[in-house]
Amino acid sequence: MRVFVAGGTGVLGRRLVPQLVARGHRVTATTTSASKLGLLEQLGAEAIVMDGLDAVSVGEAVAKARPEVIVHQMTAISTAHAGKPDMKHMDRWFAGTNRLRTEGTDHLLAAAEASGTTHFVAQGYAAWNGIREGGWVKTEQDPVDPMEGTPAEPGMRALGHVEDVVVKAGGAVLRYGWFYGPGATDDLVEPVRKRQFPVVGGGAGHCSWVHLDDAASATVLAVEQQARGVFNIVDDEPAPAVEWLPHLAACAGAKRPMRVPIWLARPLAGEVAVTMMTEGRGFSNAKAKRELGWKLRHPSWRQGFKEELA
Repeated sequence: MRVFVAGGTGVLGRRLVPQLVARGHRVTATTTSASKLGLLEQLGAEAIVMDGLDAVSVGEAVAKARPEVIVHQMTAISTAHAGKPDMKHMDRWFAGTNRLRTEGTDHLLAAAEASGTTHFVAQGYAAWNGIREGGWVKTEQDPVDPMEGTPAEPGMRALGHVEDVVVKAGGAVLRYGWFYGPGATDDLVEPVRKRQFPVVGGGAGHCSWVHLDDAASATVLAVEQQARGVFNIVDDEPAPAVEWLPHLAACAGAKRPMRVPIWLARPLAGEVAVTMMTEGRGFSNAKAKRELGWKLRHPSWRQGFKEELA
């Protein structure tokens, strides 16, 4: 199958491309930088420079590749594009990614239609952002939290756009959990080692995790099965911050995270971080396991963190 991976040099793209190639697919993958073309070629893909926010660039790249499937993995949250993670000002931190999830998605869908591409798979998000009503674990039937009035609102709105237009086009949106694994773990662990990532309040807010290799394998299945609809791509164990954060610190050889009260965390870390740590909802992976036949190599962050930080 001819597969076009938009965003092939991101942390997930670098794990996805080799898995697709290993399964016998002919992969064209994009990057925004000519300096990364060699990396994509080493991973086994035909490499091309593309600007996901330029409709002409996207149209030309897709027309040249003539893919049967487009996989949208474009983001702009690396430190090179967006600077250090900043949940307090998430609207600024995610500004580029939000455009890629709105304008970029629309450009890719238009190019797919023009080139006769028959299937489309896009990246969504399902970590701590389940709707804050009812239980701690949400399914695909539950919406993401709109986070109205917070700096996360534009990002949640962009995710909603992806789900709306891709599902209407007959494609699949994979709501990935919080990534860890090669290329993602260091950014996560650095503030933990510096004790800059405290447990807020009681730490009851839940989060869902997924190892990059498991996220990639689920994506391969969605491509091959021409899956349609929304799927939560998360591990088996949504967990509260009061459990996963101290465990992550222990695996990283760091001191136990500090605890700070909500009233102190809010002005320091912002409303989004407080919500995540105290009220966040995780997600169930039952649909992906049932309908895609997805099997995880890392079913729990407990063992996964140990293996990555050993």
